[in-house]
Amino acid sequence: MGSERVEMRKRQMQIHQEAAASVLQTRPSMGNTPTNASNACCFCWCCCCSCSCLTVRSEDETIQRSTFEHRTEDTSNCEESRKPTLEDAHSWSTSFERVMKSAIGRGCFRQFLRTEFSEENMMFWLACEELKMETNKTVVEEKVRQIYEDFISILSPKEVSLDSHVRDVINRNMLEATSHTFEEAQQQIYTLMQRDSYPRYISSTAYTDLLKSLEQPPPEP
Repeated sequence: MGSERVEMRKRQMQIHQEAAASVLQTRPSMGNTPTNASNACCFCWCCCCSCSCLTVRSEDETIQRSTFEHRTEDTSNCEESRKPTLEDAHSWSTSFERVMKSAIGRGCFRQFLRTEFSEENMMFWLACEELKMETNKTVVEEKVRQIYEDFISILSPKEVSLDSHVRDVINRNMLEATSHTFEEAQQQIYTLMQRDSYPRYISSTAYTDLLKSLEQPPPEP
């Protein structure tokens, strides 16, 4: 299933890249580009699916996005973060909410999502949480743009799965970016993880192995 999703995204990106190349070959130079459009196509800055072309992003912007993604949460791996207590780990099986309220729980669950090639769902959710805590208007607009390019644009390899209604809501919200621009999309991805990935995580060997490791007595000094 993961491989089919990757292939589908590759085909989508190939189609858009071919269309972009055709437009760029036949279009004369447009001169100075507005600042707020520097990372998008010639018609809109959000790089939405209705756009007919795309621009090459600079290396510096790629580094910025990479930094933003890693900043969403440091504890992305169970082994790299502080281990939970046995009581904490057992509590995660009682509700998805308990997993998401625990930084360690999110890290362990994110590691499982990585094995299913759906880590972008947790990354998007965390990015939205970070966005909601921001109050500076300029920073909010920049984070909204980055989140859109990283997780909403069909050109992104980390595009999350959203229905057409939520995408319409996002496109309307993008007209005036706020810290709650992706609120409905974030809720839909939360529900997707809760109904789809979470039950598999609780039944997985990754979770049972974690419990076993916590049940073992610590080594004697």
